[in-house]
Formats: sequence, C-alpha cells, structure tokens
Amino acid sequence: MGRSKRVLPGFGLSLGISLLFVSLVLLLPVTGLVVETSGMSWDQFWFVITDPRVVESYKVTLWTALSASLFNGLFGLLLAWVLVRYDFPGKRLVDAVVDLPFALPTAVAGITLATLFAETGWYGQLLARLGLEVAFTPLGIVVAMAFTSIPFVVRTVQPVLEEIAPEDEEAAMSLGARDARVFRKVLFPALWPAIVTGVALSFTRSLGEFGAIIFIAGNTPYVSEVTSLMIFVRLQEYDYAAASAIASVVLITSLTLLFLINLWQSRYLRRLEGRR
Repeated sequence: MGRSKRVLPGFGLSLGISLLFVSLVLLLPVTGLVVETSGMSWDQFWFVITDPRVVESYKVTLWTALSASLFNGLFGLLLAWVLVRYDFPGKRLVDAVVDLPFALPTAVAGITLATLFAETGWYGQLLARLGLEVAFTPLGIVVAMAFTSIPFVVRTVQPVLEEIAPEDEEAAMSLGARDARVFRKVLFPALWPAIVTGVALSFTRSLGEFGAIIFIAGNTPYVSEVTSLMIFVRLQEYDYAAASAIASVVLITSLTLLFLINLWQSRYLRRLEGRR
C-alpha cells in the first residue's frame, strides 16, 4: 500500500511549529510567573497568599465558581439536548448564540450584565419584586461566571449526545421504561463523563474570570472580591511579585484539576474498552 496523503507538513515540521506555539503562548507566560515569584522567600510568599483578605477572596471565588459550574452542568445539558434532539425555527441562531461568551469581550459582558441585573434594569426590576438582589452582590459573580463558561458544558456534551442513537431510548421505552429510568439507565451512563469534563472546564474557566465580574460584583472586601481582583489590585500597587504569588495559586489549582480530569478520563476510557 502507498503512503497515505497528509494535508499538513511532515512530522518534524508539524511538531516544531506546535512546540514553538506551546513555548511562546503557554510556557513563556508561565515561566515569567515562576521567575517573578522566585525572587520571594518562602515566608514572603506564604505571607502574601495567606493574607486574610486574599484568603477570603479564595473562598468567594471557589464557592461562586462551583455554584456557576453546577448550574451550567444542569442547564448546559438541557440546552445541548434541545439543540441535538429538536428541530425548531431559529435553531442555528440559538446554536451560534451559545458561543457568544467566547466572542464577546468579558468587560462588555460584565457591563451588560450589571445593567440588566441592576435594580433599575430589565431583570433587576423583576427580581427585586421577589426580594432578590443580584447586581453588586456575590450572586452577581455567579451570574457572570455562568454566562462566560456555559459554552464549555454545551460544546462538551453536544457531540456525545449526537452519537447516542435515539433508537436506544425508543427500545427502552417500548419495554415499558419511564422517561426518568431511560435517562438514568440509557443516557446518563454515556453522558456523565462529558458532563463532568464540561463542569470541570467551566470551573477552571471561572476561577480566572475578571472582566465580566468586576462590573457586577460590587467588589466589597471580604464579601464580593474574587482572586483575580486581588491580582489586579497588587498590579495597581506595582507589587508584581505579590500578584505573581497569588496568580500562582490559581494556576496550580487549575492545572491540578485539569490533570486529575485527564487522568480520570484516560482510566475511564481504558475501563470502558476493557468491558468491550
């Protein structure tokens, strides 16, 4: 058999270009972060990252990111289901709008959300009647995080859902299974790895969100300050070492979570192939 045709250049050139891209775009900024932090002693580093105000920002960031990610896990699955299983007027438009948070500058998103959820905004007026205040509260942080990270869940679940044949559901229902049982026994086992991955990606994305948050959070110390804002504050004070130290905590958390998700995925796929 002849050699298969390749669209891209040979292995050596392709690998070289890929490594160059990784070095310039990914490794170089991380290296700069490490170099900036290495000038600090361990006591200085620990003092910066355990400052009470910074620690409180960790807590606010973690619980709001977790809340937004769980929300996205539920409604992202629902949105992916609608896009895959139903045909309706404007479906392509809705499918394109899902990617809007990727294309929209986060600062624009933050200003828009703050305007909509303010007490005088379209949504804020309705929520105020129910006694809910979103803008300039921690709840506003959750809204901003959910808005900017929901595409990760939808785009992770959608291809998996497209591969599940509707005949499997029809067969289960023809045998007398109810909708809840069909979802639990037929759909969920195939979908849950994608759901977990999408939620994890949504969580890591939310940890570093800044532009969409600062306009709607209120930024009250010990109440609605996120870690990315603490980094910005240190940069405004020209304390680059402290900013790098705080950023390293976010970076290590995100990389650890991504590593664990990849490790779990690989083990899950090996276990799945073993069953076959």
